Amino acid sequence: MADPSDSPPALPEAPGAPIRRLPSGIDESSVFRSLFVAYPDSLLLVDQSGSIMLANPSAAALLGYAQDELLGLNVEELVPDSIRPRHASYREAYGRAPRPRPMGTHMELAAKRKDGSEVMVEIALSPLQSHGLPFVVAAIRDIGAYPRVKQALQRARYSEHLAQLGRLAVDTRDLQAVLQHVPEIITRALEVEVAMVWLLDSNRLEFRVASGVGLVPGEEIGAHVANRPDTPPGFVFSQGRPVVVPDYADEARFRVPAAYIDAGLVSALAVPLSDRGRVIGMLSVRSRESRRFGDEEVRFLESLSSLLATSLQRVQTEEALNHAQRLESVGQLTGGIAHDFNNLLTVIQGNLQVLEELPELAHSSHGQRLLAAAARASRRGAELTGKLLAFSRRQVLQPAAVDTHALLHSLADMLRRTLDQRIRIEIDTAPGHPLVMADPGQLESALLNIAINARDAMPEGGTLRFRTGICDALPTDLRNEQNNPGSDGTTHFVAISITDSGTGMPDDVKERAFEPFFTTKEAGRGTGLGLSTVYGFVNQSRGAVSIDSKVGQGTTVTLYLPRQQEPEEEESDAPVAMEELPGSEALPAGLRVMLVEDDAEVRKVVEAFLAALACEVVSATTADQALSALDAGAGPFDLLLSDIALGAGMRGTRLAAEVQQRFPQMAVLLMSGFSSELLDADREVPQSWELLRKPYSRAELARAMAKVLAGHI
Repeated sequence: MADPSDSPPALPEAPGAPIRRLPSGIDESSVFRSLFVAYPDSLLLVDQSGSIMLANPSAAALLGYAQDELLGLNVEELVPDSIRPRHASYREAYGRAPRPRPMGTHMELAAKRKDGSEVMVEIALSPLQSHGLPFVVAAIRDIGAYPRVKQALQRARYSEHLAQLGRLAVDTRDLQAVLQHVPEIITRALEVEVAMVWLLDSNRLEFRVASGVGLVPGEEIGAHVANRPDTPPGFVFSQGRPVVVPDYADEARFRVPAAYIDAGLVSALAVPLSDRGRVIGMLSVRSRESRRFGDEEVRFLESLSSLLATSLQRVQTEEALNHAQRLESVGQLTGGIAHDFNNLLTVIQGNLQVLEELPELAHSSHGQRLLAAAARASRRGAELTGKLLAFSRRQVLQPAAVDTHALLHSLADMLRRTLDQRIRIEIDTAPGHPLVMADPGQLESALLNIAINARDAMPEGGTLRFRTGICDALPTDLRNEQNNPGSDGTTHFVAISITDSGTGMPDDVKERAFEPFFTTKEAGRGTGLGLSTVYGFVNQSRGAVSIDSKVGQGTTVTLYLPRQQEPEEEESDAPVAMEELPGSEALPAGLRVMLVEDDAEVRKVVEAFLAALACEVVSATTADQALSALDAGAGPFDLLLSDIALGAGMRGTRLAAEVQQRFPQMAVLLMSGFSSELLDADREVPQSWELLRKPYSRAELARAMAKVLAGHI
């Protein structure tokens, strides 16, 4: 078929129209034919039945047909299926009263192309009946090519794809599914060849390819790229803002991988993925067209990045909340288990102690060995209970004088056997082996937590150094931040520093290191509770903690704990003689004790302990029974010894308050197997009341009685 521009179509002429020539000698009809062919809008000449008689090249290009394919085609074929019924009736009405209709008078018109796609158009109709011709000229203009319309369509398409990601983020809790769909959404929206999601690893030294479309060799899913300014993702990280690459051939800010050029990629756009101002990854797109990305694409990718970051935050928050709820549930469960278990241990240990003193077994070496083994097992049971409570964060601190030199060497021996053999452990303790006042088990757990973090920061090995020193006061920046007695600079402290030669922390990580649930470790490798627990323990111990860290230069965590000025005398497990109990000389028949315990087996054991201490005991199972006995004149009593949990009735703390009000001469000693109860009581009850944790030995009971009676004189 010849080029239409070479052979202008024969245009119908009005009957009897004279042929006129222009001054240049060219006849008018030739000019009209050339105008029809060269006109930039699509022109169709349509007869009364709707058949196309003539079509110019612009119409063929717009509608996707060859020119000769349009001839004889009914215009109904160019109308979208959804509006075809309405269009037929409209064309029929127009045919009865044809009139000129300029462009722009109707909105949202569309034409159907040969391939079934639709294009937004404006249409002008010009009837030729007044010129003696039974035709209508339809001028069709592609408004999608208008800059403003094109921009609006583009924004609408971007908004639809953002909404698609939003729906996906709401509908699924699977983070991997969200990450996998993001590159697909980007490539469809921007019509590009490559789209990727990069995530920064916990060490912040490498980017990992989390998902992508059109990936080049070396950047497969799971591949790592160094976080350095000379790498594409590292450069974006260093800038902290969107980066546009108009043409890789002219790029000099970072090294362009050869794989990009080999794949025919020319231009690129990348935006950081941030979580509350902290860069955690990056979105990047690449195209085979130069200068492909402008302001609209930057805004779209930034919006997508913000939406993805929000989705990541929501998933992480939900996981942290679920974890906290699980911890709380476990804490409640272990609290209940510990109470029952501690009561059982009290019975076991008490009866073992009674058996040990029986004349029948006093001279039996075999019997004594069996009793000693059972006693050791019961103590291990008590230690296990303590570990359960420590896990649930319901442990009661039991401060004691701790030899830091001995503790650190013992801990180092264990760490050398369990940590990476490439990690060298060094210890440098202050002269004189200063003692600190802290719970030994909790201090060891805190140091172990910090050591494990140090190990993770040294994947290739390094040095882990423990050091102690004495300081008269806290550093200035800690004095007003911690709730401790040394904030005025009057208390001496021992500083225990743990230094590693690992990757170090950037400032934003260091600032959040003590936040509960904050972790830079991969999912499943850290709870984010380690350092927050250390922080809580140190503050509860009336001390302070600080972190000094720089990227690439390691980290130092320093615990400031109150110094014990004088070593405490070792406590003996021997029973306390009655002469040592204050007030016993005023009671010839011994101390009178009101015992309130709802567990019958525990009550028998405590009665045996008190009888061995030459005490006169009156027992009750509930608070009401105890008060009734006191009101009935069973007294006077020197001491109220009561469990805190007393079944469904009045609690031991309430009973003690009633007793103190009615019988102020009575001292109060409360006991419980619930660490949470002891914690609450420690905050609420008067300092003159003593708290005793189950299980306890007879010697521990005697010491607690002596202490509370001495303070009550």
